[in-house]
Amino acid sequence: MHSSRLSRLGVVDVGSNSVRLVVFDGVARSPAYFYNEKVLCGLGRGLAETGRLNPDGRERAMAALRRFAALAGRMRLSGMIAVATAAVRDATDGPAFCDEVERETGLQLQVATGSEEARLSANGVLLGWPGADGLACDMGGASMELAELRDGEIGACATAALGPLQLADIEDREKREKTIRRRVKALRKSVDGAASHLFLVGGSWRALARLDMERVNYPLKVLHGYEPPVGQLVETCRWIQSRDQTAMAAMMGTALQRVPLLPLASEVLVEVLRRIEPERVIVSSYGLREGLLFRQMPEAMRGLDPLIEACRHVESVSARCPGFGDALFAWLQPLYAALPGTDLRLVLAACLLHDSNWRAHPDYRAELCFEAVIRANFAGLDHPDRLFLGLALLNRYKASAPIDEVRRYGELLPPERVAEAAVLGRAMRLGAMLSGSATGVLENATLTLEDARLVLTLTGEARGFAGEAVVRRLQTLATRLGCASEVLMAP
Repeated sequence: MHSSRLSRLGVVDVGSNSVRLVVFDGVARSPAYFYNEKVLCGLGRGLAETGRLNPDGRERAMAALRRFAALAGRMRLSGMIAVATAAVRDATDGPAFCDEVERETGLQLQVATGSEEARLSANGVLLGWPGADGLACDMGGASMELAELRDGEIGACATAALGPLQLADIEDREKREKTIRRRVKALRKSVDGAASHLFLVGGSWRALARLDMERVNYPLKVLHGYEPPVGQLVETCRWIQSRDQTAMAAMMGTALQRVPLLPLASEVLVEVLRRIEPERVIVSSYGLREGLLFRQMPEAMRGLDPLIEACRHVESVSARCPGFGDALFAWLQPLYAALPGTDLRLVLAACLLHDSNWRAHPDYRAELCFEAVIRANFAGLDHPDRLFLGLALLNRYKASAPIDEVRRYGELLPPERVAEAAVLGRAMRLGAMLSGSATGVLENATLTLEDARLVLTLTGEARGFAGEAVVRRLQTLATRLGCASEVLMAP
């Protein structure tokens, strides 16, 4: 299936607990979700005891798959992939279920092996973090997969029967704890690479992370890229054991059906953290389904920066003058020549996004820019970087960031980074004011910072763009930098 022909790709994921349809709007380096629907079926419930798919879950899964096939027919998909994981893989009636699905819906289920499932989940992590290093840990309903990541390459992969639907059949707590310890130990022996980063993948881990956010009143509610301290996460796992399930469902805003599995998942996570001892834990919203998308990409596309590609797309469809972001970025280089590449890419991302909300009401444009960025479906950045980008765009439209916003997110971004975001916002504001966000102007203007003076030099036709508003914006930026300002005219 060639990626150039995939204008809209559908993925059906038949998991042990849920059955989901995701439609990606094209094979792009940063995923765009055209449609997403999930049904909690519990196909793997009771599998450890009976060896067969849950009868009620099977019926619900078939109903969901019939609906998904009908939806796909109306969406004019250019490609469709259907994958089944642990429950269908391990059940004695799994092959018969696949035959029934194909007969009734036309969907051909590819039954992933345990190592394939681990590899696909690791591919999903790589879609979000190119060059990721550490371990990807995917918790499904019936199994848990572990995959090694080294500089963007996937190494050893393994699976174990550690999903909460499997563990639910072991009612004796002491026996269950011994089983968890034994299986996690064996899994870690199979995938024994160093774990500087542990990427948590899957619905159970995301639900645990959401509860951790709520328990500590974490200010940013985006799960992707969330990095809870290891000790804090262990405390949350212990806390889950004694919490009322209805109350937890309300905290998460999730279906009550998933909540009974969380105490079991939390038992596994405590043992995983104890055995692996990661330096950092990172929650990934991308997993097997995104891994399937990643697998369709040509190698050249995989090497692109997902954040920059997403920002370029936003600029192309939302900005007044697509292409100006690169001109603005080039113009600002004298201020950022000494920045490392990891920070410079945030400057580029901000320049690409600087004009994307121009249609919003002027009274709310700054706040909308901020909210759009900190809640956007962006990959390739952590939460502090996400907040930095949001504050830079807020300052692009506002004389100063609202103090309440700065205080609310203060724990994520130190004061010096808040100040740097303000400088970037002021610099973009100056460039946009000088040129009207049109190309062909900044190319004849230079901005230099030397000897405690910020100098704007206008040459040729750019001299006609000088004015009071430009001088005022230059002075504001200079004040942020703690220096004087000057406008010079050159032939």
